[in-house]
Amino acid sequence: MNINAEGVHYRELNERVREAAAAGVRDIVIDQAEGQRYIGVGLNSSTHITIHGVPGNDLAAFMNGAEIVVHGNAQDGVGNTMNAGKIVILGEAGDILGHSCRGGKVFVKGGAGYRAGIHMKAYGDRQPVVVIGGGAKDYLGEYMAGGVLVVLGVDESGACRVGEYVGTGMHGGVIYLRGKVNDWQLGREVGVDALDEGDWTRLRAVLGEFCADTGTSCTQYRREDFIKLTPKSSRPYGTLYAY
Repeated sequence: MNINAEGVHYRELNERVREAAAAGVRDIVIDQAEGQRYIGVGLNSSTHITIHGVPGNDLAAFMNGAEIVVHGNAQDGVGNTMNAGKIVILGEAGDILGHSCRGGKVFVKGGAGYRAGIHMKAYGDRQPVVVIGGGAKDYLGEYMAGGVLVVLGVDESGACRVGEYVGTGMHGGVIYLRGKVNDWQLGREVGVDALDEGDWTRLRAVLGEFCADTGTSCTQYRREDFIKLTPKSSRPYGTLYAY
């Protein structure tokens, strides 16, 4: 099923998508997306949605199993509180990528904005995975409580393309960064380690799927190029509040 989104209000567009998914349509193509919000919100089906253009904020929020591929960039809040499914962005993503997601996978071929992975969490046997192929701005993994967050972009000097305050308030999950990172870029709540064999086995599987979905090569990735960030405490601010 093809939908031309040019000039279509976001409510009408989303109603058409929901109706098609409820009717059993398994492949939906949206052409000329122009910033319409909430595409794919709450979908429970196994529908595959292909988007050409730029979807608006909260793409696939609360999604429960569909798959969305964006041939272009996406705005803020991709995968907000997502439960299951997969989102592949073949361009860049905006701020708060994967906000509070508790399952599913979000792959971004390019970079992401501020606070990517904020409040990511695991729920039961669900472990969300967010991979950013380019760089990420400040507050990556802020208040992260679970799941896996990966940044692959490096600059000419071999430094990871992340901003400041990485992992601030982190109290669960793991962040894998490729390249060198300065101590001043990291939140005080995280510890830094090399990858062990279990980490590399886990990360290599994630990278294989990411590369297949984004059409990139995995030959450039080596275990020794990555570091692992984990929280020092499950209650990083436990002594800062009055009860």
